[in-house]
Amino acid sequence: MLGQTAQLRYDFPFLVRTDSLSFRNVSLADAILFTLTVTLAWFISSSVCQYFRLRHFDGPLLAKISNLWLFSSVNSGRSYLDFWQVTQKYGTIARVGLNDLVTDDPAFVKHMCNVKTEYRRSSWYDGMRFNPTSNNCLSTRDEIAHSALRSKMAAGYVGRDVDNIEPKIDSNIRDFMRLLGSYADKKTPVDLGRKVQYFTLDVISDLAYGAPFGFVETDTDVYEYIQTTEKNLPMVMVVTVFPWLLTLLNSPVLKGLLPSTKDRLGFGRIMSIAKDVAAERFKLDVNDARDMLASFIRHGLTPTEAESEILLQIAAGSDTTASAIRSTMLQMCSNHDILHKLRREIASADIAGDIISDNEARKLPYLQAVIKEGLRIFPPIAGLMSKEVPPHGDTWNGVFIPGGTRVGYSIWAITRREDIWGADALEFRPERWLNNSPEKVKEMESTLDLIFSYGRWLCLGRTIALIELNKILVEVCS
Repeated sequence: MLGQTAQLRYDFPFLVRTDSLSFRNVSLADAILFTLTVTLAWFISSSVCQYFRLRHFDGPLLAKISNLWLFSSVNSGRSYLDFWQVTQKYGTIARVGLNDLVTDDPAFVKHMCNVKTEYRRSSWYDGMRFNPTSNNCLSTRDEIAHSALRSKMAAGYVGRDVDNIEPKIDSNIRDFMRLLGSYADKKTPVDLGRKVQYFTLDVISDLAYGAPFGFVETDTDVYEYIQTTEKNLPMVMVVTVFPWLLTLLNSPVLKGLLPSTKDRLGFGRIMSIAKDVAAERFKLDVNDARDMLASFIRHGLTPTEAESEILLQIAAGSDTTASAIRSTMLQMCSNHDILHKLRREIASADIAGDIISDNEARKLPYLQAVIKEGLRIFPPIAGLMSKEVPPHGDTWNGVFIPGGTRVGYSIWAITRREDIWGADALEFRPERWLNNSPEKVKEMESTLDLIFSYGRWLCLGRTIALIELNKILVEVCS
């Protein structure tokens, strides 16, 4: 024993007193050096273990040994292109991080997301907490809690409990067209992309709160919401790669950097409005009300859940629909023949009112082909939406995937697969939806629906988004 102590004193004199076996105070420099050494050793050993777990999947070299490739891609804003290129180069299931895979196989996506799947939402979804202190239907990872939450909101989203979804959308379309008309009267240029975002924000706030924010009416970025979200969105996506950042940001030291209901502008101001609206609604009798929030409350949504769901509707619902409208309009402006075909169909349609109804729009085959092709050529969802492999692992097409691995899918890559869409998959061609066999069209529709996820995680807002697209494209293109 004494020999061992002497050796310890010789090798590590800063740890042991010369006259006893007790530890003495370690200097700050020594403590920092020791901590860094342990951290580095843990990082290296952890990375090596992770590398070997997924060594049978190919991908960019940096993605095999660290998460830096994934971080760089997500932070760059071009991850949807990077994931597509990765699947083209490295195969239908490729590696993009230490514990992350990406796939462009629609059958595998359906396997992961079907109603009886053993896969679960991964830590990727932690980054979808638009209120950092509480979950919403998108960020909830506990399956029991998620199913309960969906059941409370399903009737409101599909319209069973709501009488005025179409009238509210129609009213906002009229305001939007008046705004565009004012620019035409003055013969001044208009940023259509920005105005479309004003429109979708007013629609979703009208449906969620009972009144539009006023983006279109004032023709301004109300509360600087768009400016703030565009500035902070890269950070949100980075959190999906490093979910532990959310815990760090919620710490007392850094919590001040997060949006707060005390903010006068930006997302914090929207959080404040959501809180006030939810609180006011819970003071009233909602038994006779026929809007979405009233439906949620009647089916058991709590005040905190209501606040979070309102934020989700605004943050996720408005931006994705705006992206779909903008990208489709861009394609129409670039393809005059397609635009003329659509205009001829609209002109010959029997439209009863001043705004086309959803039922009337669904009967216009070329319009539906344009909408589907617009969603296909530029899917409004770019994130991986990663699911976690069950603990015992899974085997797909003869390849084993270890338990706990995060597997995401590149919808951009899926909507460009030539075996599904044809050799002209990179072209905007609505006719592909009209000139193929019924079986082929069914396959394409089933694949395109993955934009809205699938199975137990199917997007609740899908119906409302399609109603908006059906109506606004007719008005803008006619």
